[in-house]
Amino acid sequence: MKLIYRAFTLALVPVALFSCKGGGEQGKSGADTTQAAAPAAAKVNTPVFNEDSAYVSVAAQVAMGPRTPGSGAQKRCADWMEQKLRKVCDTVYRQNVTVTGGDKKVLPCYNLIGVINPRATKRILFLTHWDSRPWADQDTHDQDKPILAADDAGSGVAVLIELARQIKGFGLAQDVGVDILLEDVEDYGKSAWGEASYCLGTQYWANHPHVAGYKAEFGVLLDMVGAHGAQFPLEDLSTQYAGAVQQRVWQSAARAGYSSYFPYTAAGAITDDHLPVNQIMGIKTIDIINLTNNPQDPFAPHWHTHNDNMQIIDKSTLKAVGQTLLQVVYDEAAHV
Repeated sequence: MKLIYRAFTLALVPVALFSCKGGGEQGKSGADTTQAAAPAAAKVNTPVFNEDSAYVSVAAQVAMGPRTPGSGAQKRCADWMEQKLRKVCDTVYRQNVTVTGGDKKVLPCYNLIGVINPRATKRILFLTHWDSRPWADQDTHDQDKPILAADDAGSGVAVLIELARQIKGFGLAQDVGVDILLEDVEDYGKSAWGEASYCLGTQYWANHPHVAGYKAEFGVLLDMVGAHGAQFPLEDLSTQYAGAVQQRVWQSAARAGYSSYFPYTAAGAITDDHLPVNQIMGIKTIDIINLTNNPQDPFAPHWHTHNDNMQIIDKSTLKAVGQTLLQVVYDEAAHV
């Protein structure tokens, strides 16, 4: 992210920030913000998310090894994702570009954008990063080696590919479109390099969207959405930038039967890929991210460690997130 994000956000949002990728700072977390039950909505038919299929997609990514910038696994994974998206989307865009890391290295970057119903003017954006962190900086050993990133990359990609597969099979009203952005070089950054060293693929896309003048009704970012015991509280920058969207998604989670994964609990503010989308694109975008209720240590124990492998992945969590997103899509389509 650009360095001005921290100053800009602090000026408008007087809460402490945690960097999703760095060490973080203290901030509020855990406050009970329970909402009244949403008005009863008419039953909306949705496809059924297949958690087994999503799990296989996570495993396929992990089997390639760490998908770090410049690695063979990066290119293989980009090709694999493009192939997957072409089977389930109407149009696929691929941005083959370079970005400059905080260490001044020029890095290959592949952003993939899958488009469903490209002619629809009412659009929903889903996004997640797919690259692996090159350093296990939160581990106690092999800190200079890359992580497999089963959860912190693989899970989000798997959920969105399965989401698109289900929409293709079930069908979607032609006046609603869905865009799936799989962004690269998100986790190549260090606190010492500044926040501009993170989210490089999203920064590029926000400044050079796949379609000139691209807009969406709202956006939903996925970050670490596949682990055992995951909880997705109300991330604070999402509340500030897109509180109504956040409430809509949490209500869809309840209608889908997964409110236990989406508590109405306030969490700290995370500087993540939703910030460039909010600040550069002007698209109200929220972050669904696994956070603890400990403001001193907001991230799950496997975050940025070698424990972020297939053993941490839980099919039930993939199901909860995927079915919630399908509910979001078809709730939106029902109100066009």
